[in-house]
Amino acid sequence: MRIPDILRHRFRSLFSRAREEQELDDEIQYHLEREIEEYIAGGMSRADALEAVRRSMSGLEQRKEECRDARGVNPIDNLGKDLVYAVRQLRQNPGFSGTAIFVLALGMCASLAIFAFVDEALIRPLPYRDPARLVAVYETNGMFPRSNLSYPDYLDWKQRNRVLRSLDVYQQYSFLLPTPEGTQLAPGARVSAGFFQTLGVAPVLGRDFHPGEDSPGAPRAVLLSYVTWQQRYGGRRDVIGQTAVLDGFPHVIIGVLPRGFHFAPAGRPEFWTAMQPTRRCDQTRQCHTIWGVGRLDDGVSLPAALANLKSIAAELERQYPQSNRSQGAALAPLAASITGDVHPALMVLLGGAGLLLLLSAVNVAGLVLLRSRSRRREIAVRTALGASSGRLAAQFATEALLLAATGGAFGVALAGWAIQLLLKLLPENLRMRLPFLDGLSVNGHVLLAGAAIAGLAAVLLTIPPCIGIRRSDLRSGLAEASRGSAGMVWRRLGSHLVVVELAAAMVLLVGAGLLSKSLYRLMRVDLGIVPDRLVVLEVVAPRTVYSAAPQVILLAKQIESDIENLPGVRSVGVAVNGVPLAGNGNTTWFHIPGRPWHGEHYDAPQRDVSPNYFSTLGARLLRGRYFNERDDESAPPVTIINRAFARTYFPNEDPVGKQIVEHWGSGITLSIVGVVDNIREGPLDVAIPPVLYFPFDQQPDADFTLAVREAGGGKGLLPAMAAAVRKIDSGIVTRGATMLDRIEDSQSAYMHRSMAWLVGGFAAAALLLSVVGLYGVVAYSVSQRRREIGIRTALGASRGAIYGMILGEAGRLIGLGAMAGIAASMAAAGLIRGLLFGVRPWDMPTLAVVAGILSAVALAAGLIPARRAACVDPVESLRNE
Repeated sequence: MRIPDILRHRFRSLFSRAREEQELDDEIQYHLEREIEEYIAGGMSRADALEAVRRSMSGLEQRKEECRDARGVNPIDNLGKDLVYAVRQLRQNPGFSGTAIFVLALGMCASLAIFAFVDEALIRPLPYRDPARLVAVYETNGMFPRSNLSYPDYLDWKQRNRVLRSLDVYQQYSFLLPTPEGTQLAPGARVSAGFFQTLGVAPVLGRDFHPGEDSPGAPRAVLLSYVTWQQRYGGRRDVIGQTAVLDGFPHVIIGVLPRGFHFAPAGRPEFWTAMQPTRRCDQTRQCHTIWGVGRLDDGVSLPAALANLKSIAAELERQYPQSNRSQGAALAPLAASITGDVHPALMVLLGGAGLLLLLSAVNVAGLVLLRSRSRRREIAVRTALGASSGRLAAQFATEALLLAATGGAFGVALAGWAIQLLLKLLPENLRMRLPFLDGLSVNGHVLLAGAAIAGLAAVLLTIPPCIGIRRSDLRSGLAEASRGSAGMVWRRLGSHLVVVELAAAMVLLVGAGLLSKSLYRLMRVDLGIVPDRLVVLEVVAPRTVYSAAPQVILLAKQIESDIENLPGVRSVGVAVNGVPLAGNGNTTWFHIPGRPWHGEHYDAPQRDVSPNYFSTLGARLLRGRYFNERDDESAPPVTIINRAFARTYFPNEDPVGKQIVEHWGSGITLSIVGVVDNIREGPLDVAIPPVLYFPFDQQPDADFTLAVREAGGGKGLLPAMAAAVRKIDSGIVTRGATMLDRIEDSQSAYMHRSMAWLVGGFAAAALLLSVVGLYGVVAYSVSQRRREIGIRTALGASRGAIYGMILGEAGRLIGLGAMAGIAASMAAAGLIRGLLFGVRPWDMPTLAVVAGILSAVALAAGLIPARRAACVDPVESLRNE
């Protein structure tokens, strides 16, 4: 019979059992009748023939079994029987089954929860048309390898390139939005007209921007996000054509974007407006405030596109040497640019969760191995009664599959809870940057990963009990079961598993130690200010009202004065372009007169601050003076530099009184009047660059930030401060926080803290599992060596000698595990080098402390079976033998 016919026959047999059994009975009855007829034909009477047939029926059931095997009926019966037997075995051993299921669920919960984040952030394609062809477009300079673009450069790149099917730009922005509850700050974005066509996204209601709607003088148009359409406009379809007033200007609503649309680099915009280059910055090549996104043309590779853009950048440098000196181009896949910040952290967490999963599987395999040792008699008896090796292996595979499936089910359920917990722990500012995590839950990819892990676990757990089912082990199995042999093979396998567990735990413990030490140093880094009792209040005034510099200066002084008069306020300062920890993004281009200069591009972050700003922060003045009230628009331009600026550009000399030229327009010469100590303007884990500070009254802006030094707890002042600003102008929007909260909620602090906590949690679980595994092996060894220990005691061995013997065995395993773990840790530590702050990957104190903790805890676990061994009664142990 051909193989397809055999398979078809067996498949049919599984679903027509009653008919198959009836056919089998009929066939056997037919053969019995033929046998009776043969006996009668041979001269027997019918009674004698029946008696002869009855005597031959002793093997009838065996023949039926052979027939069922041939027809493929038995496997389904065997599976049912094996499943029932497996459930009974697990119920009869609740300690083993509960522990194994819990350990498996723990490992799967951690790995699947982290995998869900990795899947959403790194594996799933972006929700745009042909996302692999989308690229992020940057300019480059000496300070920023990936800088934002200037609007004039964007126009030239868009016109001259021959490699991009389309090139568009966007800019994150916040709009002043009048509502019945008062003016609010609504997150938004300014984009070029073809932005959504480049992404391949179409509105679900209304239309996209038309070409030319981003030109100066065109009617102002806006697209709504789906959430904004539902929450602010009730999901009404007649919203198209209505007007939304943003920043005091009416914008016609032309469309609504799809429900699931998000563009992480822009945050969570509610309003998307066409970018009309009407501002001074939009018309200046030195002003870089927008970001590019392009779509590669068909057949164009990323290196070819980059070469073309670099050639255009070189042309612009020759054409505009004053503004484009040393500026190049850079490209990156859009997906990589979106997840660049979180990619390393997620991969480290996935590696840690994977190690914990491996350790869980090894731990459960050790439990199964030890339990299999106690089933040696069962295996031997079943083998002696005729069970084949394949039949026994199928039984053990069913038990392993049931165990893995149950642990996997609990693991998936716990992973769903863990995912929601991790999402809630994300600070709001980070969630704004990661909109693709919205609605993250256990999805099909997570379920598929869980099923794959459970399947691999089932295979792993099938191996240990199958080791002892060879028929050649039958006699030794019965003998071992009867006399309580030490079972050296089983002890060696268990010992090897324990070494693997201890090494994996060591890797996680070292990682947790390094990340914790890094977090400790990060949170104690010198900020250059006194953050206690310091409050930060952002103020956004409508530019339609406060458009002239004198109006802005007057408004800032009035707000500063009114807040300074509030009870508990000691001093108030004003800053533009951010406050400490806000970032180093706003830079100015300068050179130092009197020194050789050929158009080199020197950049430094800039801040525009009021006279009281530095004293309010608690910054240290090193030389010269602070700004004063006389440093206004009528006074000569001046600047204050930080210590890093002085060390970089004025080494071994006093910079006070020297001059620099700021390249804005035709260039402005500024005199240096003071040097302040370094203030950490950017992230906590980024080196402090040279910084320039300008007087607020010489470069005012309607969007500014107040730094308020107070005498109380801080948060209690925020409502009073906001009320004082609204009293001056109800159209002004404010939002504030204490400086300590800003430090705690900063992205760098959150990333280091979450990494330390999560890897620390993995490490704690790994330490527990490895210690439990060590305890199990040592305790099993003691139980198998009771006769030996009894004889040693009877011959005069002291309790100390027994302790030493058992703890020596445990110490050997701990030593091997620690040495393997140290070697693996030193290799793995290099992978997290970029996530550490102020700590070397091979930090010897951390390695020593972790090795000491692991050894102490593991030895403590070995004390319990050692004490049990020392208390063995030799009379009892020998009598039992």
